[in-house]
Amino acid sequence: MTTSDAQSNYAGVFGNRIGFGQRPALLLIDFVQAYFDPACDLFADVGEALASAIRVRNAARAAGIPVIYTNVVYHPSLVDGGRFMQKTPLLKHFVAGSPMGAWPDGLVPSLDELVISKQYPSAFFGTSLAATLTAAGVDSVILTGLSTSGCVRATCVDTSSHGFIPIVVADACGDRHAAPHEANLFDMNAKYADVVNEAEVLAHLAGLGD
Repeated sequence: MTTSDAQSNYAGVFGNRIGFGQRPALLLIDFVQAYFDPACDLFADVGEALASAIRVRNAARAAGIPVIYTNVVYHPSLVDGGRFMQKTPLLKHFVAGSPMGAWPDGLVPSLDELVISKQYPSAFFGTSLAATLTAAGVDSVILTGLSTSGCVRATCVDTSSHGFIPIVVADACGDRHAAPHEANLFDMNAKYADVVNEAEVLAHLAGLGD
């Protein structure tokens, strides 16, 4: 294993930029109350990611592109949690009806925006997301959400695997610690997605109607 810095080691091998597509959709992954309530075991300091995601969502609404939210919802018995629940028992906070699964202030979906409930990390696994995007003629997915190293990364890989261009908004993603956040942004940008900042995606959305 090389000891050179990652940027130098990956240069010329990984990190090719795809660019924005022509018909994007915005995906807001698992922005739910559990991550914003200090009394919850899943609390994380991700308020800035939420604020960024809300600004991106407002721009997406103005651009008239599809806006889709995901949450994690389990049967009261937790039987549908499988190995994910076995590995991460704190997912019990997402049993149906739990206040920890509610939307945080400022992120309540409008009536014409789709919410996809899932039981596993990827927003594509076991859901209708791929079919919904295909039917809508979407070619790229702007990804925001929590957590960067978990459900955002899993969804990013599946976005690419399903043939959509993944655009990850770094400012609008968050994690429990900076190290996994930065490492996963680096890896997604190297191998699966274009990782961009909020200003870049806002400029792109503003230009869609030109």
